[in-house]
Amino acid sequence: MTSLHHHTLDALTQAHARALASTDLESAWHELAQFCVAHLGDAQAHTLPGAMAEGQTQYQISGCFVVTPDKQHHMLVGNVGFPAEQARLMIPLDGGHPGWVYTHRQDLLLGDTAQSTTAFKQYLKTSRMGSAMYCPMLWQQQFIGMFVMAAQAKHTLRECDMSVMRLVAHLAVALWHAHGGPAWLAAHHPPENAFRVAAEGLDDSAQP
Repeated sequence: MTSLHHHTLDALTQAHARALASTDLESAWHELAQFCVAHLGDAQAHTLPGAMAEGQTQYQISGCFVVTPDKQHHMLVGNVGFPAEQARLMIPLDGGHPGWVYTHRQDLLLGDTAQSTTAFKQYLKTSRMGSAMYCPMLWQQQFIGMFVMAAQAKHTLRECDMSVMRLVAHLAVALWHAHGGPAWLAAHHPPENAFRVAAEGLDDSAQP
């Protein structure tokens, strides 16, 4: 367990160094998202009975949602694993679990999205995810956005992963300032490639 901890910490340190060397905010956050997908989550979760539906394949996604200047949406930035057309996924500010995190300013771990007390809304085109976590990015009482991660298999994400995600979110806030976040956001909103979804989520019948 100790060696795993050291390996994860070393990987995060290297990802943060690459993020600091990046030339823009999105590239910097992308480095952290890549770290999450590569190093967080139970690598054996998909092998457990009932973890996935027949025909599904395990995969993970990560990225950052930033609150838009008009405070109408959470806008996806620096993602790993989302469909290309959803690179600028726009979720209504009060939509689903991202909306809950925005309202309560608390992190949220859903080991099994089907067991959530609040109905899980599908915003990802690829599939409904079985496990998810959300961690707010806060600066002097200001809610900048949140770092997210999800996996196809249930129970992939655990409390130990959330502990690391909290650190990732703190690093993301530092990178927001290091890379001129407010100016970057002003220059990139509204995005030409916006993929807006309703708070109720996507129609499951329309998904591949």
